[in-house]
Amino acid sequence: MTVFTEPVHAGEHLVSEANGNRSRSVKTITGGAFTAATVLGAIAFGAAAAVADAGNTGNGTISAVTLGDDVKTGVYSIIFTAATKFNVIDPDGFAITEGTVGEAYDDDIGFTITAGGTAFVAGDSIAITVTEGSGKLTKLALAASDGSQKAAGVLFAGVNAADADVEATVHDRDCEVNAHVLVWPNDITDEQKAAAIKDLADLGVIVRS
Repeated sequence: MTVFTEPVHAGEHLVSEANGNRSRSVKTITGGAFTAATVLGAIAFGAAAAVADAGNTGNGTISAVTLGDDVKTGVYSIIFTAATKFNVIDPDGFAITEGTVGEAYDDDIGFTITAGGTAFVAGDSIAITVTEGSGKLTKLALAASDGSQKAAGVLFAGVNAADADVEATVHDRDCEVNAHVLVWPNDITDEQKAAAIKDLADLGVIVRS
């Protein structure tokens, strides 16, 4: 006997929404074919490039930069206070976690600075520029670091964006959605799902059981 599986229908996830189109946005979808009710993430960030100040005394190196969930676009400044100690200033001018040469740094951004033949001195600096991403939406990507690892909305109807980007309607504010209909990544853990549900709630998309 052939078994047919009925797909999720357009809007089937919806419990309630605001009047008019206030709960909906038209967004660019990329990266695959997705069914209605797919939980989406936004590609908010692009590359992160580190450049040491040309006037530095120290000649240590910095690893590739990874992006945390709360990263901001703009320039992060690494300012050395001693040979092995540095402060990190975010693009808005706020000091975040202090760091140590030779140890992994993990805050808005992640990296490891390795000492060179000449030690850093107080005042040496490295700039890390985080560029903006495309802003396009794709299926929630738990292992990504471009912003798509955070839930940013729920797809209203199925789309095929495997070969080319498409414009589609997304619920991304002022609505309630059915937890039992939402389409999640296959490998999502309970902890990751809880975090994604919180991300949606922060947008005003409330997941109801």
